[in-house]
Amino acid sequence: MQTLGIVDIVWRGRTIPVETGAKLRLGGIKNNAVTYGRGVARAQEFQGSEVTATTNLEKGQSLIALLDHEEGELQVVCDTGQTYVFEDAFLSDDRPEATGGEGGKIELKWTAGEPQEIIG
Repeated sequence: MQTLGIVDIVWRGRTIPVETGAKLRLGGIKNNAVTYGRGVARAQEFQGSEVTATTNLEKGQSLIALLDHEEGELQVVCDTGQTYVFEDAFLSDDRPEATGGEGGKIELKWTAGEPQEIIG
């Protein structure tokens, strides 16, 4: 049986090669525990999707174009056949750093709403 091994990232139509260890959290409704008296109930809230991946700065690559601050389509393509498409993704948190001496590592983090799942 095959399990997840390789994750490909397509950001705004461009494939971004990523290192091992990419992370995906699918957004959706989550339950928060609410304790009152001697009971516990749940209160729901929406939690956004998050995708974190590390790429490398290559010769001739535009770092400025990679770090575009606008929304766009993000696809997470898994070698197990699932593809997650986020229509409203954007780069979030601090502006990424390119680390010298380690292949120009750049950690990218996207935030988005719920994805469309395609199973192939």
